[in-house]
Amino acid sequence: MTSPRRLPQLVVETREIDPVEDLLAFADPRSPLAWLRRGEGIVGIGHMVTGYETGVPGIDADSLPSPAEAWRAISAAAEIDDPVGVHGTGLVAFGTLAFDPRSRASSRLIVPQAVIGRRDGRSWLTTIRSTASSAPAPVIAPVPYGPYWSATLGPGALDPEGYQAAVRAGLDAIAAGEVGKVVLARDLVGTVPAGSDLRRLVRALAMGYLDTWTFAVDGLIGASPETLVTVSGGAVTARVLAGTIPRGADNDDDAAASFRLAHSGKDLDEHQFAVQSVLDALAPHVSSVRADDEPFSLELPNLWHLATDVEGEIADHASALDLVAALHPTAAVAGTPTDAAIEVIRRIEPFDRRRYAGPVGWVDAQGDGEFAIALRCAQIGADPTRGFAEFSDTIPVVAHAGAGIVAGSDPETELLETRVKFRPIVDALA
Repeated sequence: MTSPRRLPQLVVETREIDPVEDLLAFADPRSPLAWLRRGEGIVGIGHMVTGYETGVPGIDADSLPSPAEAWRAISAAAEIDDPVGVHGTGLVAFGTLAFDPRSRASSRLIVPQAVIGRRDGRSWLTTIRSTASSAPAPVIAPVPYGPYWSATLGPGALDPEGYQAAVRAGLDAIAAGEVGKVVLARDLVGTVPAGSDLRRLVRALAMGYLDTWTFAVDGLIGASPETLVTVSGGAVTARVLAGTIPRGADNDDDAAASFRLAHSGKDLDEHQFAVQSVLDALAPHVSSVRADDEPFSLELPNLWHLATDVEGEIADHASALDLVAALHPTAAVAGTPTDAAIEVIRRIEPFDRRRYAGPVGWVDAQGDGEFAIALRCAQIGADPTRGFAEFSDTIPVVAHAGAGIVAGSDPETELLETRVKFRPIVDALA
C-alpha cells in the first residue's frame, strides 16, 4: 500500500451535467462501485486508486494510520475544484471495512478516476487524476447490461442445526454473565458464473428494496436498511435497527406481526441495548444528541424492524470516518458489552465474518459522508483461505445473516429470523 504521505497529489474537478437517469449503467460490469438509494447516489468509474488498505503482505497493520487519519492526509494534499457543492461532489472515496480487526479481509478506501452522481434532481461528473500518473482517462459512457445469471448457494460452516447449537452456546454465555446480548451469524457459500455482470445483482437489490442503501464496493454487494452514520455540514444522524419479525401472509396477519414486535419485551430490550450503545459512542463527539423515547416500526418488503433515529450536532470536527471508528461495532451487530461480545462471537462462530456487519459507504474531502452497516449482502470474490485455480469458471460468493441473542431467545425462532434476513440477497442472487 502507498502511505498517505507518499500518495501523489490528486487533482479533482466537478461539473454539473445533464440529468442522468440510470447511474448504475455507468459502473464497471465486473467490479461495480456504487452507493444508491431511490435512484440517487454516486457511482465510481475507471481504474481505482487504493487510498487506504489493510491486509497487505509485509505491512504491519499496527503501523498504519487510521482510515480517518489517512483520508485527512490525502484530502489535504488534493487540489479540488467543485463549484457544484452538493453532498457527494468533489473528492470522494468509497470505503468498506472489516467487521473484526483480526479478520483476514482487508479494509479499503478506494478513489476512482471518475464519479458520476445524482441528488435532488441534479447530476454531476467528478474527474480525479494523479499528478504522478499517466493513466488514460476512463470512458464516461453507459455500458449495456449483460445477460441475467444466477448463483448457486448452500450451507456454509454453520448449517441450520449448527446455528441452533451456536444460539444455545450464546445463551450459555449470557447465563454465565459474560454478555447481556450477543449477535450470532450463520453463512451461505456458493459460486457465481465467471464474467457475470454484477450490476444485475445491484440493480435487483436497488429495485426490490427502495428504502435501503444499495452498495457495491470491492466485491461487497448488498442492500442495508441500517444507517451507521451520516455526516453533513456538522450534523450527524444514525438509524438503529434491532428487533425483527417476518411480514405477515395477509393484511391482518401483517398488522398482528407488527403489533407483536412493537410490544415484545425481548425485542424492546434488545433494541434499547443497541440505541444506548450508539448514544454512548456519539457522546464524546457531539454538543447535543437526540433520540426518540420509543422505537417505531420500520416496514421493509420482507420484515418489520424496530427502529430509532438518532441525530446530533458535531462539536469536535469529527469526520464520518472518525464517527465510524467510534460507533463500530454497535450492539445491533455485536452485542453488549461490546468487547466481551466480540470475544464470544470469535469463540462460537466457526468462520471469519470478513466485511459482513462492518461499515460500508463513502466519505468526501470535508469529512462528510454516509456509512451503513453491511447487512443483507454478499462478498463476491476470492476466498482468502482458498486458491484461484479451482475457480476458473466460477467466482466464490459468501453471504451472512445474524440475530441478536438475549436471555429468553429461542434457537428455532432465531434461525427463522436469519432465513428472513437472507431473503433479499438470496432472491437477488437467484
